[in-house]
Amino acid sequence: MKMIVAIIANERLDEVREGLLGVQVAHMTVSRVTGHGRLRDAELYRGVEFVPDLTPKIRVELVVPSTEVERVIRTILENVRDEHGDAKLFVVPLEEVVRVCTGERGIDAL
Repeated sequence: MKMIVAIIANERLDEVREGLLGVQVAHMTVSRVTGHGRLRDAELYRGVEFVPDLTPKIRVELVVPSTEVERVIRTILENVRDEHGDAKLFVVPLEEVVRVCTGERGIDAL
């Protein structure tokens, strides 16, 4: 199993979510986060340009079988633009998943 963490631009959430639902990936956790990468974008606020310390983003977390990782990555990439700051993906090995209400473990707990 793998956890895929996607940090995406706020305006890309609907497209990414719909794309994932379209390939039967229905379980995800979505959080609002802030951060910055190597390059920071200037923004306009009341007509004044400034560079914010932190930029709001969306964090989407998905746990999938290892065999599904490439399909999920491809789906996310198809639903974000290819511009600076649109997305960053992390794939993390996941040792165990436990569904608390049933005690199921591993793939069965997904």
